[in-house]
Amino acid sequence: MKICIVTHKLKKGDGQGRVNYEVAKEALRRGHHLTLLASEIAPELEENNSVNWVKIPVAGYPTEFIRNFIFAQKSADWLRNNRANFDLLKINGAITKVAADVNAVHFVHSSWLRSPVHISRVRRDLYGAYQWLYTALNARWEKQAFQAAKVVVAVSEKVAQELVAIGVPRSRIRVIVNGVDLQEFTPGVANRQQLGLPENVTLALFAGDIRTPRKNLDSVLHALEKVPDLHLAVVGNPEGSPFPELAGSLGLSDRVHFVGYRRDIADIMRAVDLFVFPSRYEACTLVLLEALASGLPVITATATGGAELVTPECGVVLPDSDDTDALAVALLSMVSDRTLMQQMGQAARTLAEKYSWQTMAQTYMDLFEEFIPHAEHSSHPHLSPSSGSITLPVGTTSAN
Repeated sequence: MKICIVTHKLKKGDGQGRVNYEVAKEALRRGHHLTLLASEIAPELEENNSVNWVKIPVAGYPTEFIRNFIFAQKSADWLRNNRANFDLLKINGAITKVAADVNAVHFVHSSWLRSPVHISRVRRDLYGAYQWLYTALNARWEKQAFQAAKVVVAVSEKVAQELVAIGVPRSRIRVIVNGVDLQEFTPGVANRQQLGLPENVTLALFAGDIRTPRKNLDSVLHALEKVPDLHLAVVGNPEGSPFPELAGSLGLSDRVHFVGYRRDIADIMRAVDLFVFPSRYEACTLVLLEALASGLPVITATATGGAELVTPECGVVLPDSDDTDALAVALLSMVSDRTLMQQMGQAARTLAEKYSWQTMAQTYMDLFEEFIPHAEHSSHPHLSPSSGSITLPVGTTSAN
């Protein structure tokens, strides 16, 4: 099968980029020919002779909005001339202007625009106005892209519900949850002192962007007031964040440890006792799966995409992200029973083992191969109006 994937990046260390990276690896493992329209790909993909990288340079443009617009225009121009050469086209959201066979949805901008914690409601300034425009235009373009796709993949059940709400028929939606690296994120022991964490205390972890109220660290801090024996490690860039000051005003400075942005998050997860993340809006968060894979009991909320995976055996899902009393009760129930936390941690790891990157990639490829019967023996599209096949040159080209 000849597959074309359109995305900004294909590499580890990038959420959507990691998903496409793993799908690309599985496509190559199955012997398919792969063309990647992307600005950046991992070196091992670039060096693979079965990969044709059509590079779409966007570096140097001043804003993400402009970079995305340029990418969409350049990729669409290239696809209009080459679309007939592929058996299947996979894109992400409104990344390009050409209709896809499979559109994988990691974020629904129309739902984010309605959120009470959208940046335009938090910041009444030029930046807030820019974010409103960015989200509104993406919401419009996404709806068109989703309606044109043959299959729409939602990365969580929450995203699937949001797609139905904007008119995508449920019959065209598949849910494929993002994966997790089960070797990197695994239960174990870590030295708290070396990580800059407090020793000999029960320690919870919060990780995310702490410069906005969206991730809901404020509710966690208010709940922590009612759980006197618990410390909290906060991973996130504190520059411009209001939460260190809030922690101080609540008298929590001795128990809340802001450790900054960290790349050793897997080690930190092995060093703590539980993970708390009651986000006010999340499409599907990788950090939740990473915590489960690390053997941590989790406390989250229904507004967090992926929370539907959490069972009572391994965590607590709050119906209201802002219910600090319920959050405090959940924290107390774990902190007061270490045996319970250990049992929940074991159940968390068992659950996460169902969601490896390999399993996710295989599910995508199984979906792709549904489009073409006996795909390994044919390069003629089954669900696409185009026919015929042209072998594309191998190597790096540039769509300028």
